[in-house]
Amino acid sequence: MTTSPSPAARSNSSSNGESLSSLPRWRHFLLGACNTARHLGATLNWRRDPGYEQRVMQYEQRKIQHEQLMLHYEQRKMQHELRMKQLENEIEQLRRENARAKDLSALIKQHCFPDASSSIPLPPTEPGSSSS
Repeated sequence: MTTSPSPAARSNSSSNGESLSSLPRWRHFLLGACNTARHLGATLNWRRDPGYEQRVMQYEQRKIQHEQLMLHYEQRKMQHELRMKQLENEIEQLRRENARAKDLSALIKQHCFPDASSSIPLPPTEPGSSSS
């Protein structure tokens, strides 16, 4: 009774007809490493993710958009702060003008409208009478 090697059995020859024992030691190691890598690849069923680059590009685009929005936000914030300072200066100027107007009003009342005690009209005097 004879046995034949199974199709899955490994042969001791390389693809070019050389036997493994006749290969240099470094090539023998390299061939073993390649076979191991092939085996691991098949075991893990690794394949390239076709959407990876697309997701990376989308991420980069979102990152750029976010940076642009942040820059726009910072510019708006600076404009807002500048406008607030301008309004504060205008408010202070209006307060000074109001105080000055109040002071002027008081001066006008003092000079144009004498005190109530001196503003009582004197009794009319008759044209022929003299008090001397």
